Amino acid sequence: MDTDLAALLNIALPAIAIALLVIMMMVQKELGPFAGLSASGKWMLSGAFGMGVLAFTFKMVVAVAMAGMPGRTISPLIAAYNQPPATTAGDTNVFNDRALAPRYIWQALPEAAPAPPDNPTTPEKVALGRLLFVDTLLSADRTFSCASCHDLYGLAGGDGRRTASGIGGKVGGRNVPTVWNAAFQSVLFWDGRAASLEEQAKGPILNPIEMGMPSAAEVERRLAADASYREEFARVFGAGQAITIDRVAKAIAAYERTLITPDAPYDRFVRGDATALTAAQLRGMALFESVGCVICHQGPGFSDASLLGGRMAQRIFPANANPYEAKYRLLADGGATGQHDVRGIWRIASLRNVALTGPYLHNGSVDKLADAVRIMATAQLAATVGAARPPSRSIEWSPAERAFIRTERRVLGDSEVEDIVAFLGALSSDSLVAAKKKAAP
Repeated sequence: MDTDLAALLNIALPAIAIALLVIMMMVQKELGPFAGLSASGKWMLSGAFGMGVLAFTFKMVVAVAMAGMPGRTISPLIAAYNQPPATTAGDTNVFNDRALAPRYIWQALPEAAPAPPDNPTTPEKVALGRLLFVDTLLSADRTFSCASCHDLYGLAGGDGRRTASGIGGKVGGRNVPTVWNAAFQSVLFWDGRAASLEEQAKGPILNPIEMGMPSAAEVERRLAADASYREEFARVFGAGQAITIDRVAKAIAAYERTLITPDAPYDRFVRGDATALTAAQLRGMALFESVGCVICHQGPGFSDASLLGGRMAQRIFPANANPYEAKYRLLADGGATGQHDVRGIWRIASLRNVALTGPYLHNGSVDKLADAVRIMATAQLAATVGAARPPSRSIEWSPAERAFIRTERRVLGDSEVEDIVAFLGALSSDSLVAAKKKAAP
């Protein structure tokens, strides 16, 4: 026993006994009679005073113990606080800077996409949406469908062109995003102007450069004139319900919510298959976090514009002056700003299946994924690509998270760029990789 505590007890115990005896005598001889208490009342009052003495003594003992035995009390608590987070042998899917930031948690894509309350997913609605997705009836000259620009299996949900094409040989100004995993995005289109799949589904149909239908009323008239569609819409939405552009969009959106790819090597890895990634992909995964790619491309969808914990759907691009601006016309289109020759505001694209969906960026100006990595590292993270100097770290305040974010400003050599590209390849769906190979000439 600690000597200070023993000394205190040697004094306290006799003092307590004397105090209790004095209290009992005072109550029995003086306070009790003065207050006119009965015999039981005197004993109750003595007990109350006695409990007060015991409580005070207990507090003094605890205080001395805490102050005199730090090795047994306070010190272990401090030591435990300073320990790094515990890991297990199977915790191979976490890369963590334990010195400062909380560890980044890698997540697999869910097996199903969420649906809004006003458009629950049903097999019948999905089947109708699939019919509409591939039907050229929804274009003005009956030559284009949703699938014309979103080749699901041959081109991983894109069209392989720099920018979108449409009826009559018209060409748009922006690259076609893949429709795979769009169900997890919180905003749609490159400029984020659609807040749901339902809203997005109407856009290409009525866009004069894409499918070119002159009005929603004309879409409804065409479908209502088709007996098979009248039957299908009645089965899905109820007999007597009119065919409307909103119901068209709901059916297409329901189908698109089934277009998800939780079968990438990355997903197998974070679910526990330690052999799913190559050594280069693991190095790229670590770099993806340490360089700062996860600031924008976080979560299971690899996009902050996500229904799965997304925080800030749009960012300025290019955020930093860089040598690629002129070559790739990065400032020509300002995105959500509606202006030209400015640093634009763009939705953060998902990187799922990115290795299968080139060319890259909003204008499709970049052919190689490695070049896209170099551009983003320079333009968004202020990294230097290819130079020989040591990395540096900075801590920045994030208003959105109300926290300090650690960012490693570093140099990326060519081998590191290739490792990141290798990791991005691990985000490709096994089924889409196989389908694209099969469709290749």
